[in-house]
Order: sequence, then structure tokens, then C-alpha cells
Amino acid sequence: MNISKAAKAAGISAKMIRYYEEIALLPKAVRSAAGYREYFPADIERLKFIYQARQLGFSLDEIKILIQLWQNEQRHSADVKALAQQHVQQLQEKISQMQHMVDYLQDLIASCAGDESAHCSILDKIQHPDHHG
Repeated sequence: MNISKAAKAAGISAKMIRYYEEIALLPKAVRSAAGYREYFPADIERLKFIYQARQLGFSLDEIKILIQLWQNEQRHSADVKALAQQHVQQLQEKISQMQHMVDYLQDLIASCAGDESAHCSILDKIQHPDHHG
């Protein structure tokens, strides 16, 4: 199938397919006699795998490792589990950082008069984060 049909079947854009080929997440497509990329069921399955891994927040480098493990029938599930556990830890750290941002912004919002005056404590704190007052 051509790139547009492959993109539709995999649920991603043709631009992303070309990018995944460029960074070697997906092997370069076979070309037809007319020079068009041709994709096969195994390519679509791989694209769907990549898409799902991206939805779970794995980085492109992590996805390369996941693909290698997925395609290696001699793999150890412990290796996959370790990668997933590491990813969960990274996600938890990001959640913690984001919760800190939310808490800080809520404090800023609470300190803002939110009236007609030009003075804005939110802007002041963004400009001078260590300034108290």
C-alpha cells in the first residue's frame, strides 16, 4: 500500500512515517517502479507499535530499544520490564515536577487581586521569583 493508506491504517501522518524512516525506527520503504513508497502488513504493525509506545510516553530512543526487544525472540522479559519500570519512574518524576508547578501557580493566583489595577503579583513573581513582597 502507498504512504497515505499506510498512514491511515496506522493512525499516524505520512509525515511521521517519513520521519520514522529517516531516524531508522522504520526501515526504508520499498519503492515501486514509479518511485512510490510501498508498505506491507509488517510495516503497519510496526507503525502501530511505535504509535502505541509514543502514546505511553516512551522516547524515540526507548522505542528503538523496545522494537529490538519486540523483534528478538531470544529476549528476556526482564529487560522489557526494566525499561518499563525506568519509564514509570521518569513519568512519576515529571508528575511531581508538574504538581510543584501547579501548586506554585495556584499560590500565585491566590496572591493576585484580579481587579482593574495594573499591578499584577503573578507577573511580578515570574519576573522576580526570589523577591518576596
